[in-house]
Amino acid sequence: MLHGENLTLRPRTEADVAVLHAEIYEDLTVRPLADTRPWTPRLPGDSPFAVPTGIDDAVFFSIADDTGELAGACELWGIDAHQRSAHIGIALRPAWRGRGLASDTVAVLCHYAFDTRGLHRVGLETLTSNTPMIAAATRNGFTEEGRLRQAQWAHGTWHDRVLFGLLRGEWGAVGA
Repeated sequence: MLHGENLTLRPRTEADVAVLHAEIYEDLTVRPLADTRPWTPRLPGDSPFAVPTGIDDAVFFSIADDTGELAGACELWGIDAHQRSAHIGIALRPAWRGRGLASDTVAVLCHYAFDTRGLHRVGLETLTSNTPMIAAATRNGFTEEGRLRQAQWAHGTWHDRVLFGLLRGEWGAVGA
């Protein structure tokens, strides 16, 4: 398990998948803004939160708050061992949003990526309207690297995406 200031990243369980699926995947207000893939009806067993086996380019965690309760899910995905890079993804349950867990989760994932996996670069991508995620990235030393104009269709309109990156040497300067 990986520990942050106010949370723990732990292996995802089947019980977690059912809760994450119901509260995050089935949230048709937020989910289309968080995922570039179109929403389709799925059973919890076929949920994007189910942890696949035999995957070498992603690591999946459940986020537990300081009381041990399930707060959300996160992953390090697109892990490229040759380029020593990966991307971060975070999804919090509605009741845990706005509590500062995103920033702590990003810090713990960066620690894992840089200090445990030996990666050189971590990327993060979100909508320009996702100010909590942008703040979490900025607090952890990420640099805005670009914007993808009208790159995501959700709720009948186009949304811009912002790209962030963090290099190992920059992480050391931020220290976490």
